[in-house]
Amino acid sequence: MSESAVRRRVKNLVDNGTIKKFTVEIGVSNKTSAITLISVSPSTDTSKVSEKLKSLKGVDTVYEITGQYDIVAIVSAPTIAEINKCIDDVRRINGVDDTNTVIILRTIN
Repeated sequence: MSESAVRRRVKNLVDNGTIKKFTVEIGVSNKTSAITLISVSPSTDTSKVSEKLKSLKGVDTVYEITGQYDIVAIVSAPTIAEINKCIDDVRRINGVDDTNTVIILRTIN
């Protein structure tokens, strides 16, 4: 297949919405990750806290959950110090009552 044919096909896939974005995934070997459990004040809308969490540097994924905690945030950064800074930023969000963070030591696939 020629380069121009590939470009045309990719452009068509983008134009019709089949391809929404292009991204690059970098290996996680130089990253430290953590799971932060977050309790939200009963008077605060959990979804508003979730939206603020998504915008923080270092927060990869946000889950709203059931149980003792209301939200789980997956945090990653090159160093523990940067993980700590991100957790401090989480604690500053209005409506966050409590956090509990665990560092991920190893991922088994």
